[in-house]
Amino acid sequence: MAHLHPKSDISFVEIFLCSAFAACFAEFCTIPLDTAKVRLQLQRQTAPAGDGGTSVPKYTGLLGTMVTIAQEEGLSALWKGVTAGLHRQFIYGGLRIGLYGPVKFFLTGTSGVIPLYQKILAALITGAVAIIVANPTDLVKVRLQAEGKLPPGVPKRYDGALDAYRTIVKQEGLTALWTGLGPNIARNAIINAAELASYDEVKQDGVLTHILAGLGAGFFAVSIGSPIDVVKSRMMGDSSYNSTVDCFIKTIQNEGIFALYKGFFPNFGRLGSWNVIMFLTLEQVSWITRAMNQPHNLLYFNH
Repeated sequence: MAHLHPKSDISFVEIFLCSAFAACFAEFCTIPLDTAKVRLQLQRQTAPAGDGGTSVPKYTGLLGTMVTIAQEEGLSALWKGVTAGLHRQFIYGGLRIGLYGPVKFFLTGTSGVIPLYQKILAALITGAVAIIVANPTDLVKVRLQAEGKLPPGVPKRYDGALDAYRTIVKQEGLTALWTGLGPNIARNAIINAAELASYDEVKQDGVLTHILAGLGAGFFAVSIGSPIDVVKSRMMGDSSYNSTVDCFIKTIQNEGIFALYKGFFPNFGRLGSWNVIMFLTLEQVSWITRAMNQPHNLLYFNH
């Protein structure tokens, strides 16, 4: 049984960089799925289907949403927000994984067997701390992803990630970069706990077990975190909500309880594949880093 062990001869900086690299690589590979997920979560109004008076949603399903985006906006639109996404993963991915071992060790004070609840607590803490720092990057990413095809003559809201940071601060104030922080803390703390603690608990060495553990962690995280993820995406993509509670209540009142699980399967497709790519990459770059330090070292994820 493998564990994310707090005592390692890889330095914190090396752990941070390995984690950040793995998270950024997974982000780049899977951001088309995330763009589809965000569009589905933000979708509230339906588009007229014709003269019959019926209406159908513009986006339907993971593949359907990706095809619609590519047809209307071009294939590159699926990577909207990738720059901000890489900013986010470098900060958030590096901190949440890099801090997990030290926080777990601080909570337990021992290098022996660590109970599951302490792993969960450590992951909750590191997920919350990391997203507080990374929230501005998450906000910009969601806003860029949410921007669909514009009518002729209508200028783009933001000209890239850096312009988005500047525009938001100029027009809405510095604190606007932390819009949606409440649901974002809840969402990322819960998902981080579901991902890291479950992966730490069940993972064994071997590519197949890494894949299965990553998929299991992704499904568990999405099942728990979907309602908060929908609220987070809507608050960041739409300024009409007064608060987290207001967004939550209006979503249920206007669209029903199942609206909180909009984009569930795209979310799982994204998060499951993201976890597999990230954890596999992290295992390998950690092994390489350790081997470069001391050729006979074990993996960072000791067993």
